[in-house]
Amino acid sequence: MMKIGLISDTHSYLDDAVFKHFDKCDEIWHAGDFGSLALADQLSSFKPLRGVYGNIDGSDLRTVYPENIRFKCEEMTVFMTHIGGYPGRYDARIREEIYANPPGIFISGHSHILKVIYDKKIGSLHLNPGAAGKHGWHKVRTLLRFNISDKKIHDLEVIELGNR
Repeated sequence: MMKIGLISDTHSYLDDAVFKHFDKCDEIWHAGDFGSLALADQLSSFKPLRGVYGNIDGSDLRTVYPENIRFKCEEMTVFMTHIGGYPGRYDARIREEIYANPPGIFISGHSHILKVIYDKKIGSLHLNPGAAGKHGWHKVRTLLRFNISDKKIHDLEVIELGNR
């Protein structure tokens, strides 16, 4: 079993509460818009970090983190990108890949809207943790935390960090 902390859209702001909420996690996954390499380094020195760059991230982050990442976690295929859309409205850039080779979990950020949607058409769970930073139009900063085992997600928790 793997315990995962999912975060996105930090925009160079990392709340100290993230470390408390992700303390028991095995890995942290960041769905883009880190904002700074220093923030990514803080997370990666705390826990193993997987991430993708977002549209605001500069070349320093783009040389370390890819635009898309596909990997396995506890035999569950995960596909993560920053701008990906959501079921029924996948971004054109990744739509063909999602339909041709559906992941068990599809993760994106960018919208600053927390979403957990099961796509029945392709049998994939879409996760967007919302935004954890203070920049943007969202009102509440959010994270997701969950476990993966036996090709299933369980114990999914929405964590609110407070107002933007």
